[in-house]
Amino acid sequence: MQEIRQKARERMKGFCRVCPICDGRACAGEVPGMGGLGTGAAFQANVKALAAWRFNMRLIHDAAEPDTRTELLGRPLSMPVLAAPIGGVSFNMGGKVSEADYVRAVLAGCHAEGLLGCSGDGIPPFIHETGFSVIRQLGGAGIPFVKPWEDVELFEKLEKAADTGATIVGMDIDAAGLLTLKLMGRPVSPKSPAKLARIIERTPLKFILKGIMTPDDARLAVDVGADAIVVSNHGGRVLDHTPGVAEVLADVAGAVRGRIAVLADGGVRSGADVLKMLALGADVVMIGRPFSVAAMGGLQEGVQAYIAKIRSELCQAMVLTGCATLAAVDRSILFEKQEPRS
Repeated sequence: MQEIRQKARERMKGFCRVCPICDGRACAGEVPGMGGLGTGAAFQANVKALAAWRFNMRLIHDAAEPDTRTELLGRPLSMPVLAAPIGGVSFNMGGKVSEADYVRAVLAGCHAEGLLGCSGDGIPPFIHETGFSVIRQLGGAGIPFVKPWEDVELFEKLEKAADTGATIVGMDIDAAGLLTLKLMGRPVSPKSPAKLARIIERTPLKFILKGIMTPDDARLAVDVGADAIVVSNHGGRVLDHTPGVAEVLADVAGAVRGRIAVLADGGVRSGADVLKMLALGADVVMIGRPFSVAAMGGLQEGVQAYIAKIRSELCQAMVLTGCATLAAVDRSILFEKQEPRS
């Protein structure tokens, strides 16, 4: 991974510093690029909120070989991790790797390791076209994400997504204020509950809504027929000064538990971070920027090396918190200091 990160640092120069700790401080305001919008506070809040949680270490148990297998909307996963939808290699990552090579590295690398990668959307059209093409080549092993465009473009892309053989599609409604798209003259917009219900009803695939940050929006996602939500602030790239995902996840997940699958992303850097998100209520965790660094630095081999690292860290954290299976993961593995009684 050190070699992969060094190569990524060279290839992403001017767009991402590949910092030892990816926390959004050095790249604040660098959008386009890999930074957070404005002050970078929302990006930084994701990392800080997750880092603030600590584990209860438990070693008197027999959970020596943890089972990390799970499933998402009928698709088996070797561990509860997805590569988040990120595109636009030329203007976000420097373009030293082509969009096609980047997308293939992420999606094929995930597929080889028993995971699913998500493809991104944006301008120009080859961003989504490349993702759709690779998912089709992989026999539908991927989740295409589309942005909240106006009706004609939206439904055309949803139809094309279905043609890839994928069984799940996503809409990152948190892209509704994405600065880069507005600058390109292709604005996206929020969707009313009625419109979302019509969109989901017309879509034959399982439907994920990404960009849910409040219990009220989570309940609305259930009402409009979504199959899953992603608790996400779009990596801090669309609205400055939001809370970190780990600050709101428990309340959001608690509002809809048992009625809809809950995913989460934001500030996840290690397998231990994955376990924290699961303990806070996520069923599956998305990881964004680290997958981009791995793909830019080592293509598919880099992606698989990063997945192996995450898997090892997750297993270690499960052993050290006494979790033999993912079903055993709950809030009790997190340290919460009790206030002294008066």
